[in-house]
Amino acid sequence: MADPLAEERASQASELCCECGQFHLLLDNHLYNFQDEVDDELICHICLQPLLQPMDTPCGHTYCFKCLENFMQEYNFCPMDRKKLSFQQCHKSSLLVRNLLDKLIVLCPFKAECQQIMQRCELEAHLQNRCPGFKKYKSELQRKKSPVSKGKEDPPAKVEPNTPKDPEVPSGGSSLVAESSAAAVVSLGTAEPGLVNPAFEETEEDLPQRTSLVAETNTIEIHREDPEEELGMRIVGGKDTPLGNIVVQEVLRDSVIAADGRIAPGDHILEVNGVNISSVTHCQAVSFLRHPGPVLHLMVLQEKGFSNKTAQQDSTSATNREVIHVTLIKRDRSEPLGIKLIRKTDEAGIFILDMLEGGLAAKNGKLSRNDRVLSINGQDLRQGTPETAAQIIQTTESRVNFVVLRQPGVQLSDPAEDGSTSNNSSSSSSSNGGSPVHHRRRLDQNHYRRKSNYQKDLPQGYASHEKTVAIKKEPKESLGITIGGGRDNKNKLPIYVTSVQPIGCLFRDGRIKRGDVLLSINGIDLTHLNYYEAVSALKSNAASHSVVLKALEIIPANSAEPSLDIKEQGFSWSPLWITWLGLPSHLHCCQDIVLSKGNLESWGFSIVGGFEESKGNQPFFIKTIVPGTPAFRDRKLKCGDEIVAVNGVPAIGMSNSELIPMLKEQRNKVTLTVVSWPGSLV
Repeated sequence: MADPLAEERASQASELCCECGQFHLLLDNHLYNFQDEVDDELICHICLQPLLQPMDTPCGHTYCFKCLENFMQEYNFCPMDRKKLSFQQCHKSSLLVRNLLDKLIVLCPFKAECQQIMQRCELEAHLQNRCPGFKKYKSELQRKKSPVSKGKEDPPAKVEPNTPKDPEVPSGGSSLVAESSAAAVVSLGTAEPGLVNPAFEETEEDLPQRTSLVAETNTIEIHREDPEEELGMRIVGGKDTPLGNIVVQEVLRDSVIAADGRIAPGDHILEVNGVNISSVTHCQAVSFLRHPGPVLHLMVLQEKGFSNKTAQQDSTSATNREVIHVTLIKRDRSEPLGIKLIRKTDEAGIFILDMLEGGLAAKNGKLSRNDRVLSINGQDLRQGTPETAAQIIQTTESRVNFVVLRQPGVQLSDPAEDGSTSNNSSSSSSSNGGSPVHHRRRLDQNHYRRKSNYQKDLPQGYASHEKTVAIKKEPKESLGITIGGGRDNKNKLPIYVTSVQPIGCLFRDGRIKRGDVLLSINGIDLTHLNYYEAVSALKSNAASHSVVLKALEIIPANSAEPSLDIKEQGFSWSPLWITWLGLPSHLHCCQDIVLSKGNLESWGFSIVGGFEESKGNQPFFIKTIVPGTPAFRDRKLKCGDEIVAVNGVPAIGMSNSELIPMLKEQRNKVTLTVVSWPGSLV
């Protein structure tokens, strides 16, 4: 007689895991093919594999979360020294250990079709977005599951029409249209110098639907328990850059700003504690925003997208709606919230369909069925998908901050009529209980050095100074520097000095400074290395009697401004966004971003910069990304990104009157080559 449990376990392992690309039981750890032998210190002594979700015991041993959890269900002692132990006494390993494990190099499991190698944390995104072998496997699996027969083909996927504007939420702010000064929100018929919404193409069909871009000014009060805690957002812009305004580039997860939930990437900061910062330099804005205090008052301008007739007619119904902030606290990363999220066919956004009885959300009691999810941990989900929301929830360590819109008395339709759903009642977001497909964060596979025909002169006022530092030292004497960056960094930065310690030979020499970009050591090129390769190169060469370092010092346009060092207590140091604008272009890493749209859609971004007689050549920057548009949904383009080329045609030397028509000519697809620098952390 067949064992039903064995059959069930066999069926669970009958499909490849979409996170690691290997066959394993649903409750077992992921499997990886590591390129090199892994240090024994990073091995779990239960499964004898490199650690996954490492957990530390009070007695100083480390195991995989699942291995330890399974072991503790049967035993009450540590597997290594057999000291008495309970699972509740264990805690997550340090961020340093987790990062080291994530950066282990693995091979793609589809060796026949793909010979890529990557960091372990990048494998899932590679499988979902780039791997030809996994794509082929999924196609074959789909064919086996759904054999096509005449008259029974699956209906084609529905293409959504232009998304209507979000209902306006009463927030005490005034509505601004078209000629709003600080946001530079433009009427569709205008051609303001230096700023354009190249996405919009006026047609007779479009004009009745879309009249202008709409934005709102809102005053937001941010509270901090620790007055010196960083806000947790990155900013770009300033009057000393083509952007002019101060724009939020990114909101960091689990930060003060993310917990509040009202500020999103693309918002323009107009005032800080009553001080107008719409016409200050970048450094001055950073100084204002880093100023410590328990309460911070921000006036921000927030784009709402294109106004349209339907939205104007329905705006009165928004007065009954209420914005609610809810925080759910998970005991560990893998704990589910017990929420089912759904997407309606007739309205943009994500809605709560149901909550699992006894689950975290149900016990909290503050979320309700039909609440519309506006953001989670500061990630704007007004045009999001259930899968994106589930991924944010599942990768959050503890605090999950919801901002929801509630309209009393409205019930959800039958789930069978809805678009897509995501069930967060388990630790997985896919309908069959398998591993989640991560859509939110796509690691870019096509970064490359800036080509010679894309290169440019340094912006006006900037300078860079290359220096060669030759020093004699004792073999055991340390260089005494710490570094950041690396080509494995999200922004593909070069290696730069984050501190010069007073114990090393470089401090004594005095020529290498914090912020210097390291070019080479003893003839070894550092500019193409990732972080760990650079650390290894510096350590191995520091063992010799003499060291020759080549470095680049970037001198910003406003170098006469006071240093921000005093304001950086409590901040992990990194160069300001404005500093990176002075990096010579041969050290830039470019990325190609492909946007697609329907005939009646806008690309959804505005640009500033370009050649002007009074200012000469200026880079083109992304200033605005409009909610609900292709650029917004793609999520790879960010405010502050520099446009290097359009469909391979260099933008250097063009005026905006030359670049705008080129963008407008692209009907359904455009390839933007961009360089992205991390905004200044405040």
